[in-house]
Amino acid sequence: MATAFTRRGSEPGKGNEAEIEKLHSKIGQLVVERDFLANASHQLLGTRGKKW
Repeated sequence: MATAFTRRGSEPGKGNEAEIEKLHSKIGQLVVERDFLANASHQLLGTRGKKW
């Protein structure tokens, strides 16, 4: 069953390194933006820790 979802001609667990690096970069960017907006929200509205 697992062979049905693997790419032909590639080893399982091996991915496109450039694509992985790009995704890690995007994740880092989104984390920084999230933290920045959470901090700004706290400073402007005093909403830290509150769930909407």
